[in-house]
Amino acid sequence: MRTFFSLLSFSFLLFLDASESEEETKREKRPREEIKTQPEKRKRNVAEKTNKAKKKKKTHVQEEAAGPPENETENKSSQPQKKRKKTITDVLAASEPKPGRPADLQDLLAQYFSDKRSVIEQEELKLQDSCFLSSNDLSHTLSSYLKQVCPKWAKIQKQHGEKSSVVLLVVCSSALRAIDLIKQLTTFKGEARVIKLFAKHIKIEEQVKLLQRGVTHVGVGTPGRISALIEKEGLSLQALRFLVLDWNWRDVKLRRMADIPEIKLDLLKLLESGVLAACRENRIKVGLF
Repeated sequence: MRTFFSLLSFSFLLFLDASESEEETKREKRPREEIKTQPEKRKRNVAEKTNKAKKKKKTHVQEEAAGPPENETENKSSQPQKKRKKTITDVLAASEPKPGRPADLQDLLAQYFSDKRSVIEQEELKLQDSCFLSSNDLSHTLSSYLKQVCPKWAKIQKQHGEKSSVVLLVVCSSALRAIDLIKQLTTFKGEARVIKLFAKHIKIEEQVKLLQRGVTHVGVGTPGRISALIEKEGLSLQALRFLVLDWNWRDVKLRRMADIPEIKLDLLKLLESGVLAACRENRIKVGLF
C-alpha cells in the first residue's frame, strides 16, 4: 500500500509540473503573437486613414464642381455691389464726338473768370461772333481747314516781315501732337517758315534765338511754352492774325485740350496775356479746329 500511495503522489507531482510548463509556454507565445498582430493593426489603421482621406478629396472636388450652395449664391447676389466711379474717359467714350463751337470757348472763359473778375469785366471779356473763324466740322485736315479760313495765305505770308513774331499760331495739347500737325501743314504752308513752340527737348533760349534770327510765319506748340515766350518777350503778338486751337482732337484717354486741367489753365493764361484784347480790337481771329 505504501508503494501505491508513493507512486500516486509521484504521478500527481509530474502532472503539476507538466501543467505549469504548458502555462509558461503559453505565456511566452502570447507576447510573440501580440508583437505579430501590432504591425498588422497599424497597417490596417493606415489603410483606413488613406481611404478616408481619398473619400474626403472626392467629396470636396464634387462640391467644387457643383458650385457653392444655393443659399450662398443667393446671399452674394442679394449683397449690394460697389459701383466703380466713372472717369472722364468713361464719360467721353459714351458720348458722341461733337465739333467745337465758339460758344464752348465762351463758356470756358465765363467759368474761369466768374470768381476772378467783376460782372462788368466779364462782359468786356466776351468775344463777338466776328472774332471767330468758321469751326471745323470734323471732316477737315489741318491743311484743308486753313485753306478754307485763310484763302489769301500766299499774299499774307509775303507781306509778313517782322522777326520774333508769327502770323499764324496753332495751339495744341502736347509736343507729339504739335509734330503731327506740322506734318499736316505741308500742303498749306507753301514757302512759309514753321517753328516748334513746345518744351520737349527744346530750351526756351534756343526758341528765342530762332525767332530773332529770321522771319517766321507759323508757330505750332503748347499753350504753356507759348505763354512763357510771350512773358520773356521772345514772341510778339503784334503781327499775329490767326489763332487756331486744336479743340476737337482727343488723346489716348479721349480727352480734348479743354478736358486736361493743366493744359486748360495754360490755354486760359495764354488768352488772357493779350489775345482776348487783340480779338476785341479785331486784330486776331480765333478758329476751333
